[in-house]
Amino acid sequence: MKKEIGKKGEEMAIDYLKKNGYEILDTNYQKREGEIDLIAYDPVSDEIVFIEVKTRRSQAYGYPEEAVDQDKVEKIMTVGRTWLEEKDKVDVFWRIDIIAIELNYTPPKIEQFKNITT
Repeated sequence: MKKEIGKKGEEMAIDYLKKNGYEILDTNYQKREGEIDLIAYDPVSDEIVFIEVKTRRSQAYGYPEEAVDQDKVEKIMTVGRTWLEEKDKVDVFWRIDIIAIELNYTPPKIEQFKNITT
């Protein structure tokens, strides 16, 4: 059930990003150190964006964005640098965003928290 909710959230996040002009570059990029849910290009800021998608059915365990702690951010940074090296994009600007999705609203509530490392 948890995996299904996560998958649904990622699909909703992809739709949201595309509607907002982002280009999806990669999904579920995995390395030993961790995983990045979505990797996109933001043409407005000219940045590669590493995105953590958090989806919740309720606020029983807090807001979705609260589930991303400093340890998770550091893992995303490490895996993101590997992705940049593999794609020969080490000289580009990049950032980490969270897309928080709450399914207990109609329609579901989607929020994007940009550049969470600053």
